[in-house]
Amino acid sequence: MAERMIVSVQTLQRLEAGDPTVGLAVLASALHVLGMTQRLAELVTPDSDRAGISEDLSRLPQKTHAVSDDDLDF
Repeated sequence: MAERMIVSVQTLQRLEAGDPTVGLAVLASALHVLGMTQRLAELVTPDSDRAGISEDLSRLPQKTHAVSDDDLDF
């Protein structure tokens, strides 16, 4: 499989072990070799990015206020 992916056996082993330093291109290559390219599309869909959604939610203001007529003086 490593040969078909054009990576070293060590890189493939790191991918299999879940090493976070393995590049996305290596993962994409593995999915391509396995005929699972649709899975890559699912991985990069923003709706499935729980960490990104959590980060976005943490940046939202904790309190809001209603807009008053004074705020609309344009």
